[in-house]
Amino acid sequence: MPEPFIHNIDPVLGQIGGVYIWWYGLSYSIGLLGLFHWVRIVRDSLGMDVRQVYDLSILIASGVLIGGRFVEVVFYEWSYYSLHISQVYWIWIGGMSTHGILFGGTLGTWLFCRIHRKNFLCLADELAVPAVFIMGLGRMGNFIDGQIVGGVTDVWWAVKFPDAEGFRHPVVLYDGLKNLLLVPVLLFLRSRKVHRGTMLGVFLFGYGFFRIFVDYFREYRTELFGLPPGQEFNIGMAVAGIALIIWSIRKRGTGVSPLSKPTVLSGLNVDVRRATRSRRFILRALLIVPLIIPSDWTQDVPVRYGKRHQGMTHSQLYPVIYKNTD
Repeated sequence: MPEPFIHNIDPVLGQIGGVYIWWYGLSYSIGLLGLFHWVRIVRDSLGMDVRQVYDLSILIASGVLIGGRFVEVVFYEWSYYSLHISQVYWIWIGGMSTHGILFGGTLGTWLFCRIHRKNFLCLADELAVPAVFIMGLGRMGNFIDGQIVGGVTDVWWAVKFPDAEGFRHPVVLYDGLKNLLLVPVLLFLRSRKVHRGTMLGVFLFGYGFFRIFVDYFREYRTELFGLPPGQEFNIGMAVAGIALIIWSIRKRGTGVSPLSKPTVLSGLNVDVRRATRSRRFILRALLIVPLIIPSDWTQDVPVRYGKRHQGMTHSQLYPVIYKNTD
């Protein structure tokens, strides 16, 4: 029988000018880049031009970063940030909430549909595949960071995390595997040309329902309404997913028809590269930002960050931000 795994992975990928680059953040940069390429590949079926591909990617990436941080601060760490308001924007000292990431990405998609007059359900169906892929990669990054742990257990696949007593359930691997297993399910549904809204409903239900069980193995620090803070979101997503599946079947609208006719750029000599130059710059910047974001709770930043940073506290890792702060 295999021996329990001793987590000794350095979560810091590198350092640039005193700023740490994290494997966790890299997972989201890769995921968002994958989303951009997915939309670019399927843009003809969505009735989108190149500029709209960039606009959608920019809005989703912005929503992911803002939404992930907002929910993390307000629902998970308000007891800390209510006393350190100035640090709310310091994304380099704390992680993001996965539910907030989903909310922010959804809001970015909705804004895009409002601006460009696209059908939200058709677009959301197509985005379900890269969305669940991003969430799976994010959980792999969480595991490398070693800061989200499950309850104590004696199963043979248990993991000894650097900053937790005893061997624990690797809950982020459970959740990550659950997310990645949804990818082939959604791809199958896409190939079957299911009713409009079905893929989004399956994504919401699959993500929320199965995470209810995954989160029972997780060790949370706080509760919200008598439950771990993520469970309300999980239950809500599962219910919304079921409702959307039922609604889409009754409506019998196709999910693969174009959202609208492709937008025709005005003028005969429009330079598409010039039209997207600023968009490329903004998107690249948004893909770089996640690299500086570590995983999990601000107040749980460990006194040890793998072999490279042994014995260093968070204030020693980032002395500048702690200067003249309480």
